[in-house]
Amino acid sequence: MITLKAAGMLDVDSGEIVRPAVIKVDEGKIVGIGGTPEGEIVDLGDQILLPGLMDMEVNLLMGGRGEKPVYSTVQDDPPLRMLRAVGNSRRTLRAGFTTVRNLGLFVKTGGYLLDVALGKAIDAGWVDGPRIIPAGHAITPTGGHLDPTMFAAFAPGVLDLTIEEGIANGVDECRKAVRYQIKHGAQLIKVCVSGGVMSHTGLPGAQHYSNEELRAIVDEAHRRGLRVASHTHGAEAVKAAIEAGIDCIEHGFLVDDEAIAMMVEHGTFLVPTTRLADAMDTSKAAPELQAKAAEMFPRARLSVKAAYDAGVKIAVGTDAPAIPHGKNADELVALVSRGMSNIAVLRAATTVAADLINVTDRGRLAEGLLADIIAVPGDPLEDITVTQRVGFVMKGGKIYVNN
Repeated sequence: MITLKAAGMLDVDSGEIVRPAVIKVDEGKIVGIGGTPEGEIVDLGDQILLPGLMDMEVNLLMGGRGEKPVYSTVQDDPPLRMLRAVGNSRRTLRAGFTTVRNLGLFVKTGGYLLDVALGKAIDAGWVDGPRIIPAGHAITPTGGHLDPTMFAAFAPGVLDLTIEEGIANGVDECRKAVRYQIKHGAQLIKVCVSGGVMSHTGLPGAQHYSNEELRAIVDEAHRRGLRVASHTHGAEAVKAAIEAGIDCIEHGFLVDDEAIAMMVEHGTFLVPTTRLADAMDTSKAAPELQAKAAEMFPRARLSVKAAYDAGVKIAVGTDAPAIPHGKNADELVALVSRGMSNIAVLRAATTVAADLINVTDRGRLAEGLLADIIAVPGDPLEDITVTQRVGFVMKGGKIYVNN
């Protein structure tokens, strides 16, 4: 048994810091709160304990030192991507994020779901990293957002992907693409409903899939018990996604009041990835992409506040490496700067995120839950930036960081 002692711990539900903190851990779970310390005692002094944070949109197989996105799309083979992901996974865990959703590969892999394999390696203890909810390959139409041609205007035949790798057109192909991802270990489905900032062709908010195709994707996923996340910017595309039954809107930069009201009515989650509107470097992007960013990013900053005020369920997601892996807590700081309260943001990274991935075994510091626990050097209810300085990380009862 291990007992953690600290100055206090966050009660996410009440929104209060309980002082002092005593948490007993055994066999990977929290077995007691308070009382007399037992077993090995880890004294964390004046730090505050939090549940392990969660990032609901990462791409661990992308980003990192030396990567050049246009070239890596055609030069990096699956083994190299996996080795890159090892470093990204370690950085993410050490930043205090103990659970992530990896939202979709869009590279040539021969159909292999690399994020599924990465999650298995982490669970086996071969690699340090967060718990991964993998989406396999993002599903998108030919030429749509996350078709790799979003990075460059490749000639025909260069980097053509298969249905198994997520390029699907028409209802039948969409169903087959979903079934393939599920067969090989995807735990949720990612679909591209609209264009994006980095799409070379078309308007960023334009709807890419027909309503019939969207309904087919959702039907296949929901019948197998999986939720669906959608890359969606435009207001009309968001409305189509909600009407099709999609569970979570990623980004939603261009939503309007009607789309927000529909999210509230249907209980649709929003993962706003708002930090990238400040931090994403588009200075070397093509002029048309820079123009899209100039239009969308100011609107993205406003849409988060409007959704929050209306009561939309907001979960934290970074879209790393749109912001660097290991800097995930920058999203929490950005959400507070947009007008969310500190406790609402902390819930977005814990209990709301747990609700989004449909689990009840994490997101709080409570007896019987997974011992995913971090420590920060101050009160996050007063200063959210302390989440950028995590000094202690435990996942499943194992200590990975203790500074």
